[in-house]
Amino acid sequence: MRVLGVDPGLRLTGYGCLDVPDARPDEPSIVEAGVFRLSQRASDADKEGGASSSAASVSARLLELDRDFRDALERLGPELVAVESLFAHYKHPATAIVMGHARGVLLLAIRQAGCRLVELKPNEVKKSITGHGHATKAQMQGAVQGVFGLAEPPSPPDIADALAIALCASRRAATAEVK
Repeated sequence: MRVLGVDPGLRLTGYGCLDVPDARPDEPSIVEAGVFRLSQRASDADKEGGASSSAASVSARLLELDRDFRDALERLGPELVAVESLFAHYKHPATAIVMGHARGVLLLAIRQAGCRLVELKPNEVKKSITGHGHATKAQMQGAVQGVFGLAEPPSPPDIADALAIALCASRRAATAEVK
């Protein structure tokens, strides 16, 4: 089974794709991992259209995310796509709203591509990978490095998070198929 994990964001969106052998689901291999680096400036077309610079910046990033993510879906051909679910931190409630825009673009593309979708809570992913639901970014990077035998921790942390999301989803899918 091929699983794509996605850590959504409007500046960096991490992705990690795994091949998980049916006969050995405990031995996944990394197909590709990286980040979509979304521009932080409004496009010239948005400026000419009269949109405010913050609205133009968000819409330009969403367009960029849609294009890049759809290319990845087509290139990687996942059977299952796992996306981190929405969460809000009490100190930064606006982050959840902005994250919702990115997740909407991703979820629509996944459904239109006909892929199976699973949404995972951040704490579930952290607990699955590190054994602790409140693991730090560095702990997640170290855990992912260890699981895949990487020479160094994945960087930026969005890549480690996306690989962890894919790994958690593949474990969940393997457990569901066993039952």
